[in-house]
Amino acid sequence: MRETTPVLLLPDAGPLITLAYAEALDAIFKPGWSVQLVDMVLYELTRNQTPTSQIISDWVKTNKLPIVETKTLKHFKQNLASASAPQKKSNLGEFAIQEAMNEFALRIPPPTGVFLFEDHKIARASFLLPDNCRKISTRAFLLFLEQKGWLESAAEIERKAIINGRNFSQLRFPPA
Repeated sequence: MRETTPVLLLPDAGPLITLAYAEALDAIFKPGWSVQLVDMVLYELTRNQTPTSQIISDWVKTNKLPIVETKTLKHFKQNLASASAPQKKSNLGEFAIQEAMNEFALRIPPPTGVFLFEDHKIARASFLLPDNCRKISTRAFLLFLEQKGWLESAAEIERKAIINGRNFSQLRFPPA
């Protein structure tokens, strides 16, 4: 009997926002992978009221998504409580995901981690991931689902997100 390596999908905030605008959050479950949410990403998504914050919060609760605790959020909250100067907030979700994926590399056997992102800066940056982890853009993920027959139209989800007010990145990753 052959063992299969589990796949754990960790979405960043951007893909969840886009899927929420498109009313397609459940598309994330189509491959049958375990979906987990990093605590810092959940904090970023729900700390302020936005057009999607309550939708995403309800979706996380309804689907009982496991929340991966990180030192990143713990330190952010400690610094927020004690700092008098404004604190840097950008990229903390990505740092927390990277922290979680580094932990994946230490498991025996290590799961395959999939980092779902949308920010064009990540596509261009050298985002360090262990060998057992991958990164994929929202657009590429949707095309993957369509190619597998798990989604009728990736373009339709993208179109619906844009029509509903999402400023969806025009960057294509990987480049065509």
